Amino acid sequence: MPCVLAVDDEPPALRELAHLLSRDDRVERVLTATDGAGALLVLEQEEVDIVFLDIRMPGLSGLDLARVLARFRRPPAVVFVTAYENHAVDAFDVQAVDYVMKPYRPERLEAALGRALEHIEGPGAAPSEPQDESIPVELGGVTRFVRRSDIRYVTAQGDYARLHTVEGSHLLRAPLASLEERWAEAGFVRIHRSHLIALQHVEEIRVDGGRYTVVVGGRELAVSRRHTRQLRDLLVRRAGG
Repeated sequence: MPCVLAVDDEPPALRELAHLLSRDDRVERVLTATDGAGALLVLEQEEVDIVFLDIRMPGLSGLDLARVLARFRRPPAVVFVTAYENHAVDAFDVQAVDYVMKPYRPERLEAALGRALEHIEGPGAAPSEPQDESIPVELGGVTRFVRRSDIRYVTAQGDYARLHTVEGSHLLRAPLASLEERWAEAGFVRIHRSHLIALQHVEEIRVDGGRYTVVVGGRELAVSRRHTRQLRDLLVRRAGG
Protein backbone atom coordinates (compact mmCIF):
# COMPACT_ATOMS: atom_id res chain seq x y z
CA MET A 1 0.00 0.00 0.00
CA PRO A 2 1.21 3.52 -0.74
CA CYS A 3 2.76 6.07 1.56
CA VAL A 4 1.13 9.48 1.15
CA LEU A 5 2.57 12.91 1.98
CA ALA A 6 0.17 15.78 2.70
CA VAL A 7 1.59 19.32 2.38
CA ASP A 8 -0.26 22.48 3.46
CA ASP A 9 0.91 25.62 5.28
CA GLU A 10 -2.43 25.98 7.10
CA PRO A 11 -2.48 23.59 10.12
CA PRO A 12 -6.28 23.10 10.29
CA ALA A 13 -6.46 22.25 6.57
CA LEU A 14 -3.44 19.96 6.91
CA ARG A 15 -4.97 18.10 9.86
CA GLU A 16 -8.24 17.62 7.99
CA LEU A 17 -6.49 16.42 4.84
CA ALA A 18 -4.27 13.98 6.75
CA HIS A 19 -7.26 12.68 8.72
CA LEU A 20 -9.37 12.03 5.63
CA LEU A 21 -6.50 10.31 3.83
CA SER A 22 -5.63 8.13 6.83
CA ARG A 23 -9.20 6.82 6.93
CA ASP A 24 -8.83 5.29 3.48
CA ASP A 25 -7.99 1.57 3.61
CA ARG A 26 -5.86 1.92 0.45
CA VAL A 27 -3.29 4.07 2.29
CA GLU A 28 -0.57 2.54 4.46
CA ARG A 29 0.45 5.74 6.23
CA VAL A 30 0.18 9.52 5.91
CA LEU A 31 3.10 11.87 6.49
CA THR A 32 2.74 15.65 6.73
CA ALA A 33 4.72 18.82 6.03
CA THR A 34 3.81 22.48 6.44
CA ASP A 35 5.88 23.89 3.58
CA GLY A 36 7.91 22.96 0.50
CA ALA A 37 11.22 22.75 2.34
CA GLY A 38 9.73 20.43 4.95
CA ALA A 39 8.22 18.29 2.21
CA LEU A 40 11.62 17.88 0.53
CA LEU A 41 13.13 16.84 3.88
CA VAL A 42 10.46 14.16 4.28
CA LEU A 43 11.00 12.98 0.71
CA GLU A 44 14.74 12.62 1.35
CA GLN A 45 14.06 10.34 4.30
CA GLU A 46 11.00 8.38 3.20
CA GLU A 47 9.74 6.51 0.14
CA VAL A 48 6.63 8.50 -0.78
CA ASP A 49 4.27 7.31 -3.53
CA ILE A 50 1.70 10.13 -3.64
CA VAL A 51 1.87 13.80 -2.64
CA PHE A 52 -1.27 15.83 -1.88
CA LEU A 53 0.06 19.34 -2.30
CA ASP A 54 -1.33 22.80 -1.59
CA ILE A 55 -0.52 25.24 -4.39
CA ARG A 56 -0.23 28.57 -2.58
CA MET A 57 2.45 28.35 0.13
CA PRO A 58 5.09 30.84 1.28
CA GLY A 59 8.59 30.25 -0.03
CA LEU A 60 8.58 27.22 -2.31
CA SER A 61 5.07 27.09 -3.82
CA GLY A 62 3.26 23.88 -4.63
CA LEU A 63 3.87 24.40 -8.34
CA ASP A 64 7.59 24.94 -7.74
CA LEU A 65 7.77 21.82 -5.61
CA ALA A 66 5.95 19.79 -8.26
CA ARG A 67 8.56 20.84 -10.82
CA VAL A 68 11.29 19.61 -8.47
CA LEU A 69 9.48 16.30 -7.93
CA ALA A 70 9.22 15.80 -11.69
CA ARG A 71 13.03 15.52 -11.80
CA PHE A 72 13.12 12.64 -9.29
CA ARG A 73 14.28 9.27 -10.60
CA ARG A 74 10.93 7.88 -9.40
CA PRO A 75 8.56 10.86 -9.17
CA PRO A 76 5.57 10.50 -6.83
CA ALA A 77 2.11 11.12 -8.19
CA VAL A 78 1.02 14.70 -7.42
CA VAL A 79 -2.50 15.76 -6.51
CA PHE A 80 -3.00 19.49 -5.99
CA VAL A 81 -5.35 20.74 -3.28
CA THR A 82 -6.31 24.41 -3.37
CA ALA A 83 -8.97 26.97 -2.66
CA TYR A 84 -8.30 28.69 -5.99
CA GLU A 85 -9.65 27.62 -9.38
CA ASN A 86 -7.28 29.68 -11.51
CA HIS A 87 -4.32 27.27 -11.15
CA ALA A 88 -5.90 24.31 -12.95
CA VAL A 89 -4.04 24.88 -16.20
CA ASP A 90 -0.74 25.30 -14.33
CA ALA A 91 -1.43 21.97 -12.62
CA PHE A 92 -1.86 20.36 -16.02
CA ASP A 93 1.46 21.84 -17.18
CA VAL A 94 3.36 20.08 -14.37
CA GLN A 95 1.47 16.81 -15.02
CA ALA A 96 -0.49 16.60 -11.78
CA VAL A 97 -2.86 13.61 -11.78
CA ASP A 98 -5.72 15.56 -10.19
CA TYR A 99 -6.80 18.94 -8.81
CA VAL A 100 -9.04 19.02 -5.72
CA MET A 101 -10.82 22.13 -4.53
CA LYS A 102 -11.18 23.13 -0.88
CA PRO A 103 -13.20 22.65 1.26
CA TYR A 104 -12.58 18.93 0.93
CA ARG A 105 -15.36 16.52 0.16
CA PRO A 106 -14.43 12.98 1.27
CA GLU A 107 -15.78 11.39 -1.92
CA ARG A 108 -13.74 13.81 -4.06
CA LEU A 109 -10.54 12.99 -2.17
CA GLU A 110 -11.30 9.28 -2.56
CA ALA A 111 -11.61 9.73 -6.32
CA ALA A 112 -8.36 11.71 -6.48
CA LEU A 113 -6.58 9.03 -4.46
CA GLY A 114 -7.93 6.38 -6.83
CA ARG A 115 -6.62 8.32 -9.82
CA ALA A 116 -3.20 8.65 -8.18
CA LEU A 117 -3.14 4.91 -7.45
CA GLU A 118 -3.93 4.17 -11.09
CA HIS A 119 -1.07 6.44 -12.09
CA ILE A 120 1.56 4.74 -9.92
CA GLU A 121 0.30 1.18 -10.48
CA GLY A 122 -0.59 1.47 -14.18
CA PRO A 123 2.82 1.02 -15.82
CA GLY A 124 3.50 -2.26 -14.06
CA ALA A 125 0.00 -3.62 -14.48
CA ALA A 126 -0.60 -2.83 -18.14
CA PRO A 127 2.33 -1.28 -20.01
CA SER A 128 0.53 -1.41 -23.36
CA GLU A 129 -2.44 0.62 -22.11
CA PRO A 130 -1.49 4.19 -21.18
CA GLN A 131 -3.47 5.57 -18.27
CA ASP A 132 -6.20 8.01 -19.19
CA GLU A 133 -5.77 11.62 -18.18
CA SER A 134 -8.07 14.35 -16.92
CA ILE A 135 -7.40 17.73 -18.49
CA PRO A 136 -8.57 20.82 -16.57
CA VAL A 137 -10.23 23.43 -18.77
CA GLU A 138 -11.91 26.67 -17.79
CA LEU A 139 -15.36 27.61 -19.04
CA GLY A 140 -17.08 30.75 -17.82
CA GLY A 141 -14.85 30.95 -14.75
CA VAL A 142 -15.54 27.32 -13.79
CA THR A 143 -12.90 24.60 -14.00
CA ARG A 144 -14.09 21.40 -15.66
CA PHE A 145 -12.27 18.18 -16.47
CA VAL A 146 -12.13 16.56 -19.90
CA ARG A 147 -10.99 12.97 -20.29
CA ARG A 148 -8.21 12.59 -22.84
CA SER A 149 -9.94 9.48 -24.20
CA ASP A 150 -12.95 11.64 -25.13
CA ILE A 151 -10.88 13.99 -27.30
CA ARG A 152 -11.33 13.36 -31.06
CA TYR A 153 -8.88 15.94 -32.36
CA VAL A 154 -7.04 19.10 -31.36
CA THR A 155 -6.56 22.29 -33.36
CA ALA A 156 -3.87 24.92 -32.85
CA GLN A 157 -4.85 28.46 -31.89
CA GLY A 158 -1.57 30.34 -31.41
CA ASP A 159 -0.16 29.45 -28.00
CA TYR A 160 -3.42 27.64 -27.19
CA ALA A 161 -4.98 24.38 -28.30
CA ARG A 162 -8.68 23.67 -28.79
CA LEU A 163 -9.76 20.21 -27.64
CA HIS A 164 -12.68 18.80 -29.63
CA THR A 165 -14.96 16.17 -28.07
CA VAL A 166 -18.34 14.85 -29.10
CA GLU A 167 -19.98 17.33 -26.68
CA GLY A 168 -18.12 20.43 -27.86
CA SER A 169 -14.73 22.12 -27.68
CA HIS A 170 -12.54 23.56 -24.93
CA LEU A 171 -9.59 25.94 -25.04
CA LEU A 172 -6.40 24.85 -23.28
CA ARG A 173 -3.33 26.97 -22.64
CA ALA A 174 -0.78 24.63 -24.23
CA PRO A 175 0.96 24.62 -27.62
CA LEU A 176 0.08 21.81 -30.02
CA ALA A 177 3.71 20.65 -30.12
CA SER A 178 3.77 19.88 -26.40
CA LEU A 179 0.52 17.89 -26.61
CA GLU A 180 1.89 15.99 -29.61
CA GLU A 181 4.92 14.88 -27.58
CA ARG A 182 3.04 14.21 -24.36
CA TRP A 183 0.18 12.23 -25.89
CA ALA A 184 2.06 10.24 -28.53
CA GLU A 185 1.92 7.02 -26.50
CA ALA A 186 -1.84 7.45 -26.12
CA GLY A 187 -2.34 7.30 -29.90
CA PHE A 188 -2.37 10.98 -30.83
CA VAL A 189 -0.57 11.91 -34.04
CA ARG A 190 0.16 15.18 -35.84
CA ILE A 191 -1.33 15.28 -39.34
CA HIS A 192 -0.87 18.99 -40.06
CA ARG A 193 0.76 21.98 -38.44
CA SER A 194 -2.71 22.86 -37.12
CA HIS A 195 -4.17 19.40 -36.34
CA LEU A 196 -3.50 16.60 -33.87
CA ILE A 197 -5.83 13.60 -34.03
CA ALA A 198 -6.66 10.57 -31.87
CA LEU A 199 -6.12 7.48 -34.04
CA GLN A 200 -8.79 5.53 -32.18
CA HIS A 201 -11.41 8.06 -33.31
CA VAL A 202 -10.53 8.09 -37.03
CA GLU A 203 -13.73 7.20 -38.87
CA GLU A 204 -12.54 7.32 -42.46
CA ILE A 205 -9.47 8.00 -44.62
CA ARG A 206 -9.95 9.57 -48.06
CA VAL A 207 -7.48 9.92 -50.93
CA ASP A 208 -8.05 12.30 -53.81
CA GLY A 209 -5.27 12.93 -56.31
CA GLY A 210 -2.64 11.82 -53.83
CA ARG A 211 -3.99 14.13 -51.14
CA TYR A 212 -5.07 12.48 -47.89
CA THR A 213 -7.83 13.60 -45.57
CA VAL A 214 -9.22 11.92 -42.46
CA VAL A 215 -12.67 12.10 -40.93
CA VAL A 216 -12.56 12.47 -37.16
CA GLY A 217 -15.52 13.39 -35.02
CA GLY A 218 -17.57 14.01 -38.16
CA ARG A 219 -15.12 16.59 -39.53
CA GLU A 220 -12.85 16.12 -42.53
CA LEU A 221 -9.28 17.23 -41.81
CA ALA A 222 -6.47 17.66 -44.33
CA VAL A 223 -3.25 15.69 -43.93
CA SER A 224 -0.18 17.64 -44.99
CA ARG A 225 2.27 15.94 -47.37
CA ARG A 226 5.05 15.86 -44.78
CA HIS A 227 2.80 13.92 -42.35
CA THR A 228 1.16 11.56 -44.85
CA ARG A 229 3.75 8.75 -44.69
CA GLN A 230 3.86 8.78 -40.88
CA LEU A 231 0.07 8.62 -40.64
CA ARG A 232 -0.18 5.81 -43.18
CA ASP A 233 2.50 3.76 -41.39
CA LEU A 234 0.87 4.27 -38.01
CA LEU A 235 -2.53 3.21 -39.28
CA VAL A 236 -1.06 0.08 -40.91
CA ARG A 237 0.75 -0.89 -37.69
CA ARG A 238 -2.38 -0.23 -35.67
CA ALA A 239 -4.48 -2.42 -37.96
CA GLY A 240 -1.88 -5.18 -37.84
CA GLY A 241 -1.61 -5.06 -34.07
